[in-house]
Formats: sequence, structure tokens, C-alpha cells
Amino acid sequence: MAEKTRYSDTELEEFKSLIQEKLKEAQENYNLLIGSLSHNDDHGTDDTGRTFNMMEDGSETLSREEVAQLAARQEKFIQNLQAALVRIENKTYGICRVNGTLIPKERLRLVPHATMSIDAKNSQR
Repeated sequence: MAEKTRYSDTELEEFKSLIQEKLKEAQENYNLLIGSLSHNDDHGTDDTGRTFNMMEDGSETLSREEVAQLAARQEKFIQNLQAALVRIENKTYGICRVNGTLIPKERLRLVPHATMSIDAKNSQR
């Protein structure tokens, strides 16, 4: 029996719906993160002591930086999921870009945007 070189159209449809679901969730999370960055949360500290305001400003800056980093990571995740959808359309989804073998379904279910098998990923280190 010949070794499979790509996933069937039915299997690709299954992965497509999984990715679309994850993409929708990722976009919602991204929008929440961006929304929290664009709103200037005023906690009513204008009338409190200057020392407290300085601590509050420093804490807010750190928090905004963390949220910005999370938003950037989420944006990259969205781009990777969109690229996976393109690979599905091209019928190249699930094929390791290093050795050309099929990436196991279990890995793709956990990391649907994966482009390398575990062996290829480990050999990069």
C-alpha cells in the first residue's frame, strides 16, 4: 500500500472547520486586547496623592506593555491560522515543509497551524 502524501478533501474540510473556529476565537481575543489598549481606564486617582499617582502610572505602563505583547502574539497566531487556511485551499496542508511527510493528525489538532513534524521541529534545535 502506498504511503499517503496528502490529506483527503474530507480530512481537509475537518481541519478547515477547526481552524475557522480557532480563528474566530483568536480574533475575538485580539479585539478585546486592542480594545483594552485603546481605552484609557480612569480609576479616579486624579485627586489622590502624587506618590500614588506615580505608582499607578508605572503599573499602568507595565500592564499596557504586557497587553501590547499579548496582542502582537495573538496577531501572529491569527496570521498563522490564515496561512493554514491558504494551505488547505492549495491542498498542501499537513505536509511537513522540511521533509515532505504528513504531519500526524494529533499534532494538527493541537497546533493547527503547524508546518513541521515533531521530528523536523526537534532537529532544528
